[in-house]
This record gives sequence, C-alpha cells and structure tokens, in this order.
Amino acid sequence: QVQLVESGGGLVQPGGSLRLSCAASGRFFSFYAMGWYRQAPGKQRELVARITSGGSTNYADSVKGRFTISRDNAKNTVYLQMNSLKPEDTAVYYCHVPTATGNYWGQGTQVTVSS
Repeated sequence: QVQLVESGGGLVQPGGSLRLSCAASGRFFSFYAMGWYRQAPGKQRELVARITSGGSTNYADSVKGRFTISRDNAKNTVYLQMNSLKPEDTAVYYCHVPTATGNYWGQGTQVTVSS
C-alpha cells in the first residue's frame, strides 16, 4: 500500500513561483517512477512531469523550461518547482506512482494563478 500526500499549492500571481511536494509512504520508493498530473475545471487530467527511478525526466510541452521535477529518495519525496506561472497553469495538481500492485494518487493540491 502506498500513500501520497501533496502540499505546497496556493494562490500566486502570474510570473510567480510555487514548489509542490509529494511525500510517499511505503517501501521501495526509490524503485518507482513518479509523476505530477493536473486537472483544470472541465478538462481531462494531464501529465505535467515525470521522473524515473534513475532520475530521467520528461515534461509536457506547455511547462518545459518553466517547471522542474526532482526527487529525494532519502525523504521519500518528489517535488515540482513551478516558475513563471501562468493563469492557464491553474488546476488541481496530483502526485502519481504506478506500482506492480496498482496506480496510486494523492488527494491533490490546488494551484491558482491569478492577479
């Protein structure tokens, strides 16, 4: 069983920054790829960024150059640094981990970009 708890969301002005954190319970965290997804009102959930167990990363085109995903295996935590935020980044952000026993999601954290 894996539990994921996100934090770090909030209200920020356009051009601002936020750092999201996702703390994972369970063993073997370092073996898993981790991802951040987001879902805006009326839209489908989409992949924002992903990091493999070896540290390789990939990003949605819409966030390349602005967002950075990283992980600290000693703390069982994955981060999403979001810079140069835009109103269209407004969404609920979810942490995700696919494991051999199933897909696990966090409860989500709201990010609102507005002046």
